[in-house]
This record gives sequence, C-alpha cells and structure tokens, in this order.
Amino acid sequence: MARITIIGSGNIGFSLAKGIAQAGIYTKSDIMLTRRSVQAMTEELAAGFTVSADNAKAVLDAEIVVLAILPQQAKLVMEEIRTALKPEQIIVSVVSGVSCADMRAVLGEQAIIVRAMPNTAIAIGQSMTCITTDRATADQVGVVERLFNTVGAVVVIQEELMTAATALCACGIAFFLRSIRAASQGGVEIGFHAHDALKMAVQTAKGAADLLLQMQSHPESEIDKVTSPKGCTIAGLNEMEHHGFSSAFIKGIKLSALKAGGLYHE
Repeated sequence: MARITIIGSGNIGFSLAKGIAQAGIYTKSDIMLTRRSVQAMTEELAAGFTVSADNAKAVLDAEIVVLAILPQQAKLVMEEIRTALKPEQIIVSVVSGVSCADMRAVLGEQAIIVRAMPNTAIAIGQSMTCITTDRATADQVGVVERLFNTVGAVVVIQEELMTAATALCACGIAFFLRSIRAASQGGVEIGFHAHDALKMAVQTAKGAADLLLQMQSHPESEIDKVTSPKGCTIAGLNEMEHHGFSSAFIKGIKLSALKAGGLYHE
C-alpha cells in the first residue's frame, strides 16, 4: 500500500508527487494519487504512480495524507476519510483558507495537521511554499518541509499569516504574470513584435528576480544601479508611481488576502 496519499491529482497534487519521487523520498509505487474517476488519471498511471477513486481506502495505510483539493470540497472529503484515519498520520492541507481548527472540527481533536500553501510554479519545481501548524511537532513539520523542498523554496510561518501568504505567493503568481504581460504590451507599443516583446519582458523579469536571489540584495539597491540622474529609468519609474503602480499592487495583495480568508466558510 501507499506510504503517502495525495487526495486531489490536479496541478499541485501531481506536481508534488513527481517532485517527491524525483528526490527519492518515496518511490512512485509508494505514492497514491486519488481523483473522482480513475479513468481521468491516465497520465498519473503512465508515470508509474498508484491511483484510486476511493479516498477512504486510499488513506488507510499512508504515513502522510495530503489534501490537495478546493476549499469548497474540503468538508465533504474530510468527512469521507475521517473514520479511516489513524491518530499517528500526518495530514497535510493544501486548502486555502481552512485553518487547523476548522479541520480538527471535522477530523477530530487528535488529528496531526500541517498546512502548506504552494503556488502554481510547483509544476516546474519553483514553488514558494509557506508551511504552518498549530500543534504538530517540529519533527512532523520537518517531514512536510522536506516534501515541499523537492518542488521549490519553503518558509515556515505562523498560522495567522497563512491567508496573507496565499495572497502574496499563490495569488502573487498572477500579479507578477500580469506585470510581465503589461511590460510586453509596452514593448509592442514602442515598436517590437509581440513574440519578441514577450520574450524580452519574461527574461528581464527573470533576471530581476535572480539578481535578488543570488545577490541577496534589496530591490531598491538594484534599482539604484539602473537609475542615473535625469535618466530614462527614473522618468519611467516616476511616471508609473504617479499612476499608482506600487499602490495598486499593494491594494490588490491586501484585497486578495481578505478574500482568501473567507473561501472555506463561504
């Protein structure tokens, strides 16, 4: 039987399974992926993973159970697996807006719960995943941290910051993609073909991010290197700020955090 069961074989669940297998933490045969229909899991089967449409049966002998499902599905799935779970199993929730207390209300007070919030860059092993718990031990959190380190970077945070992490990291992918899209459209307006403008914007954004990661520097110190007195960079930056660039970005993140906190209860 599987040693880790991932309920929900969407982008996040399947990508996590591939990362764990590639890192050698578990073999593919040790990883069970579930979905409502086994027929819909041809890719997972072809990749060598174990599959099932029976969530309750799938969790029986697993050391770790990952819930990679939508907030709207969470209560139903938890009720489905509740009686099959054992007190020693680690339950990893990748469900937005569902607290450890919310889960324990359904799964029982004995449940060991660790929450994880990755983003869609998990598909290429470049996720920013935030992890939290209310009662799990440091060793149990370490087990989960090790899993998500196979698909990107991990930060352990306080639980009250999880909805904020959803906005900054999970929704944040869309925000940064929209800024790249806007840069490419600006490129077209100043004379480049669309495909060239997009390639240039993407690589420039990647270079900017890598600069910060590799140099361990602050954005403003890198901005200073590019802004000369009376130059074109500062003119462009100031024009963007006059139209509320930073303010709009910050307000968007704040609103997303507010919305993320209510997903489960809605």
